[in-house]
Amino acid sequence: MGLQLPKRARRLTGVALIPVLLLLASCSQAQQDEWKRGAMPEAASDRSNVMIEFWQWTWVAALVVGVLVWGLIFYSVIKFRRRSDDEVPLQTRYNLPMEILYTVAPVIVVLVLFDYVVKVQDEVKAAPEPDHIIKVVGQKWSWSFNYYKDDAIGGQTVNVVGTPADPPTLVLPVDEVVRFDLDSPDVIHSFWVAGFHYKEDVIPGKTNTFTLTPTRKGDYRGKCAELCGVYHSRMLFNVKIVSADEYDAYLKTLSQNPDHVGLFEGADYARTQAGLETQGGAE
Repeated sequence: MGLQLPKRARRLTGVALIPVLLLLASCSQAQQDEWKRGAMPEAASDRSNVMIEFWQWTWVAALVVGVLVWGLIFYSVIKFRRRSDDEVPLQTRYNLPMEILYTVAPVIVVLVLFDYVVKVQDEVKAAPEPDHIIKVVGQKWSWSFNYYKDDAIGGQTVNVVGTPADPPTLVLPVDEVVRFDLDSPDVIHSFWVAGFHYKEDVIPGKTNTFTLTPTRKGDYRGKCAELCGVYHSRMLFNVKIVSADEYDAYLKTLSQNPDHVGLFEGADYARTQAGLETQGGAE
């Protein structure tokens, strides 16, 4: 016979679930969708769905393991609770099946999750031929975006340079493949747009790249996800996903301003910190 909770305990459990069910029923459709995603942001790139699914299944695995462990604990507490006429059992006796279980089970869990992680990583890191290349420079303490030799503006590079006081905007075309080349002239930063469900470190002396396709028009927020210095909290940027025609028009507008033409790599800018009189910057 399986473990049976007392009737009173079952009644209390049912009563305790009522507020939870009422809360879920009162949620809007958007809130229900957020619950289904496990509080992850709404998908905005072709890499998002696989990451959301991975997040959901890791929660399922955690809950399965948790229920198993909690079940064994409660079963032991109820089944083997000490009664007034019981003697204290021998405390040094081992249980071979139990020792095998708690040795083998974690190994199986780790191997299954490892295989899943590798498959997801391969899918997320896939790099199809890009339609556009954007060179991202993370410098203390803002971002610069170079739209690198884009055909929409005759094969030249245009740039947008941000400051902590004036975060830049990264404009991307919807449903077109974009490759990001990430560089830093000073310290390690991390490029992160939550809606893309992907981030990549920006490391001095090493160009990291990743490729994705924006899939939903709209405005998003990006930030540095690596503690990089005094003004780390102000190292923000905006992301605007637009149609292909709007993207081409935006690049043409930048190309008509000499201040935005050319490749900006951030080395000089990084040595002069906003609001400080001295050169060299603060660490």
